[in-house]
Amino acid sequence: MTNVEIINEMPLTMAELKEKLDEVKKRDKELKNKALKTYEYLNKFVNIKNKEVIKLKEEIAKLQIPRLKERHINKIIDIMPHDMEILKLIFVGDNITLKQEDLDKILKITK
Repeated sequence: MTNVEIINEMPLTMAELKEKLDEVKKRDKELKNKALKTYEYLNKFVNIKNKEVIKLKEEIAKLQIPRLKERHINKIIDIMPHDMEILKLIFVGDNITLKQEDLDKILKITK
């Protein structure tokens, strides 16, 4: 079995992953089994363009919320919460608490 060396790790939104898989599909003409299943899933559930994702990332990053990492921003964009409960669920697994005013600002952007 070969050893795999991870050179770079970068969190992606589902829309960005779909775009990457589009590039692979164009290059290889066909996707392998797992990539194909992922691509089919993304086609069903991703309804946002990559340009919109970039704009949303910039807007959320401009808020300069302490402790909010890129993976949190990506998850917010993937889920696009419309109420406070759903937004708070994104942070349940992490040891992160945000001020109510920061949560309100995020919700304003995602609506």
